[in-house]
Amino acid sequence: MEGPGESGSVRGELALWAARTPLHEAARRGEARQLRRLIESGACVNALTFDSITPLHEASLRGQAQCVQLLLDAGAQVDARNIDGSTPLCDACASGSVECARLLLARGASVNPPLFTASPLHEACMNGSPECVRLLIELGANLEAHDCHFGTPLHVACARQHLDCAKLLLQAGANVNAAKLHETALHHAAKVRNVDLVELLVEFGGNIYARDNRGKKPSDYTWSSSPTAKCFEFYEKTPLSLLQLCRVSVRRAAGRRGLRQLPKLQLPPRLIQYLSYD
Repeated sequence: MEGPGESGSVRGELALWAARTPLHEAARRGEARQLRRLIESGACVNALTFDSITPLHEASLRGQAQCVQLLLDAGAQVDARNIDGSTPLCDACASGSVECARLLLARGASVNPPLFTASPLHEACMNGSPECVRLLIELGANLEAHDCHFGTPLHVACARQHLDCAKLLLQAGANVNAAKLHETALHHAAKVRNVDLVELLVEFGGNIYARDNRGKKPSDYTWSSSPTAKCFEFYEKTPLSLLQLCRVSVRRAAGRRGLRQLPKLQLPPRLIQYLSYD
């Protein structure tokens, strides 16, 4: 026999499911023909479940591009928010669907919605979708957007060990030493024991001596004699070259806007490539 708590939980799940409409189901499953029939019969494209999920959220999260297009054409709210504050663009990036993301952005989806939670760029980094990350950066995504749980997109990319996403963020000018409770991306790289991430972050000016709220340096989170620990030992004994320090300083002085203009400067191509980490 089910206890009171278990029975209540089941009833809650059924009630939540009952709030879903056939439009939600068609969007989730990618049933474009059924979705079109429902829309033509007058179904509300902005119908909400109890947790404020719209059919557009469902289609975006599942990467159902054809359904996203149909819903947008029918007047779906492109920046609708669910109970967690996520927009359809957040969901498209969470699924890694650059096709859905492009459709939403073409219809005016905000690349920087005013959220206190994960931004579309956070979601793209969490999923490990360099295509979505590149698209969002090109359209002006806030590289320093701060989530109260995850920190910046760079924190997320490093915590999830998505090296390609981290590099795109850094090349675009993300602050390598941005802190979340004094914890930097290098702390995350050390905790996941990823040598490639450590080397990447240090190349972009990561501070190996930064201390978190526990007073620990990134190297304090490595195991003695491990490859990651040896990597930190090398950087402690071998400071960056003057050439590398100049590159970091020039990039920092240029800022994100200046970095975007680098290819247009009358400089030797090799120098531009060096400054751009290409």
